[in-house]
Amino acid sequence: MPVFALIDEPVFPSPHLAEPGGLLAVGGDLSVTRLLAAYRRGIFPWYDDESPILWWSPDPRPILVPGHVRVSKRLERTIRSGKFTVTLDTDFAGVIRGCAAVPRDADNGTWIVPDMIEGYERLHAAGHAHSVEAWQNGELVGGAYGVAIGKAFFGESMFHRITDASKVAFVTLCRFLDRHEFRFIDCQQATGHLLRFGATPVRRNEFLRRLEAAREEEGMVGKWELPGTTKCDSPQPTSESSPSAKQ
Repeated sequence: MPVFALIDEPVFPSPHLAEPGGLLAVGGDLSVTRLLAAYRRGIFPWYDDESPILWWSPDPRPILVPGHVRVSKRLERTIRSGKFTVTLDTDFAGVIRGCAAVPRDADNGTWIVPDMIEGYERLHAAGHAHSVEAWQNGELVGGAYGVAIGKAFFGESMFHRITDASKVAFVTLCRFLDRHEFRFIDCQQATGHLLRFGATPVRRNEFLRRLEAAREEEGMVGKWELPGTTKCDSPQPTSESSPSAKQ
């Protein structure tokens, strides 16, 4: 299969044309319009600072139904203990930078390059990208972020600085999405961590069928909040993790 070079217009070839490894296209930009066009077709960017923007549509693809998330008894006890305070959309900048700081390969590289941080912060400001944060003693210690399209959520990355912080954040997010009738979470890669939570690989045709139905449902654009949280009792972003902070 060929790899397509994108044009200036924010359009994509059919994801069915991706090469066996999932690579579909190269080039373009990370504007809000293009990112939304990509996710609506089941396509996402993934590249490093030594390559152009690469766009992917893997086959198979792991998805997790939010209401079917598997939670161990030990993790459930941690959730109920109140060890972590969990919020939504309180510190997107801190979460994506926390994820970017996690080494992804033997060379300690990351795929969340500065351009991606800026692109997803714009998507967050537009109300389409969201974060879940785990706090301890007022400090951000874990979290995850992703993109919502209709009733589908595309999980991008997670991180933790304290054991179980990202797991508690992720389970809280799953339960929030389930309450709001989201159909699935796209996990992108079948890691052992996500498989233990209940993610199941599906073929691309099945994934796109589910996405087509989910994206036509009314979504939740704007800031998300957990029930019972207010600005007064939610931890606030630090200057180091604010969008204007220097890298």
